[in-house]
Amino acid sequence: MYVVIFRAKIRQFDAEYSAMAKRMRELALSEFGCTGFHAVTEGEQEVALSYWPDEVSIRAWRAHPEHRQAQQLGKEKWYETYSVEIARIERSYAG
Repeated sequence: MYVVIFRAKIRQFDAEYSAMAKRMRELALSEFGCTGFHAVTEGEQEVALSYWPDEVSIRAWRAHPEHRQAQQLGKEKWYETYSVEIARIERSYAG
């Protein structure tokens, strides 16, 4: 299993961003094998964690036309800066 860690410094959020974020979450979960998607915003910082079964699924998600459009709008309108990290989960447990 893999986790994609998205961090961003927010330039501005608006109704279009909220609708796009909701659509992207639904698309990732329903069509690309994403098993979990969690995002938090505090002040001007946003962190989103999404969980994936393999790197093939992550690459397919990254290349999807709607996601590419969301990425471009993020760069142009919503985010001052952002970073993406992909990590393999070696161990996971819960109490």
